[in-house]
Amino acid sequence: MNGAVPTTIIVAGLALAAYALLMTALNRRMGIGLLAALGVLEILLLVLVGLIVAKLADGGRPASLATLIGYLIAMPLVPLAAGFWGLLERSRWGSAVVAVAGLVAAVLMVRLHEIWPVIHV
Repeated sequence: MNGAVPTTIIVAGLALAAYALLMTALNRRMGIGLLAALGVLEILLLVLVGLIVAKLADGGRPASLATLIGYLIAMPLVPLAAGFWGLLERSRWGSAVVAVAGLVAAVLMVRLHEIWPVIHV
């Protein structure tokens, strides 16, 4: 599997976290910019899930298949949950929730690489 998508997810997640932390420090609530960045992260995660499912369908198997499947289910839910929670939280802490989601996406990518090294980071 090409390492461009996982690496892009890590960079996008960290950039999103930095931007959201800046908005939190400036005492700004979640706006269209953060929502759009979450959307981009969500699309990247869905692309990765599709690539991993294709690799699984092709016959590849990690040592811990159940853990991998759990991560594949949970990964796309993180940005969605952060988006809803961030929109519901009308203070600056909505942006902080988005920052955590960006960090979680980056950490999940590193963890996926540990579970199945064929996912190059």
